[in-house]
Amino acid sequence: MNAPDRAVTAGRPAGAASASLLAIGLNHTSAPLDLRGRYAVPVDRLAPTLQGLREHLLARGAPAAGLTLLSTCNRTELYLGGSDAASLLPPVEAWFAAQGGAGPEDLRQHRYVREGAEVARHAFRVAAGLDSAVLGEPQILGQLKTAVRTAETAGLLGGTLQQLFQRSFAVAKAVRSGTEIGAHPVSLAAAAVRIALQLFGDLGQQRVLFIGAGEMIELVATHLAARAPASIAVANRSLDRAEALASRFGGEALPLVGLDGRLSGFDLIVSCTASSLPLVGLGAVQRALRQRRRRPMLMFDLAVPRDIEAEVGALDDVYLYTVDDLAARAAEGGERRQAAVQAAETLVEAGVDHFRQWLAQRDSVPLVQSLLARGDAWREQELQRARRALARGTPIDEVLEMLSGTLTRKLLHGALAGLHRSQGDEHHAWADAAQRCFLQPGGHGVD
Repeated sequence: MNAPDRAVTAGRPAGAASASLLAIGLNHTSAPLDLRGRYAVPVDRLAPTLQGLREHLLARGAPAAGLTLLSTCNRTELYLGGSDAASLLPPVEAWFAAQGGAGPEDLRQHRYVREGAEVARHAFRVAAGLDSAVLGEPQILGQLKTAVRTAETAGLLGGTLQQLFQRSFAVAKAVRSGTEIGAHPVSLAAAAVRIALQLFGDLGQQRVLFIGAGEMIELVATHLAARAPASIAVANRSLDRAEALASRFGGEALPLVGLDGRLSGFDLIVSCTASSLPLVGLGAVQRALRQRRRRPMLMFDLAVPRDIEAEVGALDDVYLYTVDDLAARAAEGGERRQAAVQAAETLVEAGVDHFRQWLAQRDSVPLVQSLLARGDAWREQELQRARRALARGTPIDEVLEMLSGTLTRKLLHGALAGLHRSQGDEHHAWADAAQRCFLQPGGHGVD
């Protein structure tokens, strides 16, 4: 079992309350890029995938009160809520492993598990960018909000997860506004520009191709366009989206069909799509290099799963960087923000403490309801007895004395019996509870 894993289910103290939150996932610190690619879920598949998990759990008699799935280039995580979410780990783990074509034992080498308040700590750190490959990167918050919105629209979010994520958004906002984490952002896009400048010197003579038209491509295109390359082209499955993005940068829109034959015309290629299979193969790049007479090509594959076959990186005249490579480069410039991490972690811990209190209060609701029901039963019982006594002609003062005395004895009976029967640590616990309930200011009978 790897270091990030916390299989706390097996270590729960006897008699402890079951965790009402469960998270299971893998990320850039626990799993390599190609494995993450096998578990990646496109945005348009989030809801159907959650529905599949819900049906899987229902078929095994283990329904969850809330489900959310977060999938980015750096992580795929499942969040579950319920009265005993921790008990769902075995069926969830089996289902999760199957999504990547593996067995639970294989998945355990790379996945991590969180329960209860640890789920809150993890979610808060993710939302704040503290768990990202690039410290403090802001994109993850939008991706998390999309995941939550998708689960809510599908009717799968549930009250506990809704509270968890609303608080995670608040913590992320506090970290952004109250620390220097985001003051000097070092993004993947900025790292890509630095690499391009190191290779080409400047981009004034370079022709750039973007494959895809999503948020990441838009971000990188904005950074690279600022360096005034010789030309820009955008290829996308939807030509309308390609045209919309290309027009922003004075570029050309291209269809994906036939793109292999045009690769030789580009010096720098950036790809990030939701394709489940590579779009740029080894053979196509080899042909492009021959046509270019071995002039080098710089390629950034920011997709998970890969858009560009891994073997392309072994070609002599190709410089291929993956999303993990860029994250490592970006992290080199992140030292100046490390001083802000402690302040951010303090905000996270404060959020966790507040959420833990909310969980405890919510978990005590059944007990509170039972206590109120018992009190109402006693009250009704003694009222009926008092009415019968009044009907028999018993003086009202005598009836009131009987009523108040009986209710007082019933109220104190449990505490007095516990004090009488207990010894040692148990007796001290009973004494402390009795003191706090009945004798401290705010207790019964004390103003």
